[in-house]
Amino acid sequence: MSATYDEIADWYAAWLGPRSLEGDRVFGAVLQLIGDVAGLRVCDLACGEGRCARHLAELGADVVGIDISERLLAMARRYEAEQPLGITYVQADVGATPKHMRASTFDGVLCFMALMDVADLEPTLRGVHRLLRSGGWFVFAILHPCFNSSVSGELIIPEGLVRTVGRYFDERHWSSPTRTGPPGRVGAHHRMLSTYLNLVIDLGFSLDRFVEPQAEGPRAASRPVWTEVPSALVVRSTKR
Repeated sequence: MSATYDEIADWYAAWLGPRSLEGDRVFGAVLQLIGDVAGLRVCDLACGEGRCARHLAELGADVVGIDISERLLAMARRYEAEQPLGITYVQADVGATPKHMRASTFDGVLCFMALMDVADLEPTLRGVHRLLRSGGWFVFAILHPCFNSSVSGELIIPEGLVRTVGRYFDERHWSSPTRTGPPGRVGAHHRMLSTYLNLVIDLGFSLDRFVEPQAEGPRAASRPVWTEVPSALVVRSTKR
């Protein structure tokens, strides 16, 4: 997660709010792909204020949260001090290969809705590969690149509500003042689906499974277009 999040840390924490991850369809897909984490050593990469790290720790994982944002980590550490779960938080850029983090350290690495914030994707994924033991899993969730480009929106046509997408092949950083989430504050890096998946393969992972969650409940009511196409993509891979 970019250090730019230091500038919006308070807003970001308020935007996330106190809501649990229990009803989050995208995080539910993550749990489906990672399976039982009890007793596993897991890295929450780009952990932010620690929401996913806390959930994994409550499921029995030994969790290390890594982020580059000092202010978000400060929030995460306050949560840990108030309700200890044994989580260690480290300020680091995984793509810079932190010397104090040993190779082959983790059974699994999760990166939840954050790879779009990473400017240098290849060094980051190389860092993930380095931190994982052989056979360890890497699960990531991202804004679905097929439906979230620099030019994307919603349109009602005679057949109903549709998602509109343009400039899919234009891989670059973008932002939109109409977005209520982080893309409207700090932007995001759009990459083609093939860019993500081919890089994962090229760096020594095997692709295992994908989930494209369909919105339901309050999310479907507030944004019905996400019942027509997926807003996010969840990928599980394994270090070869």
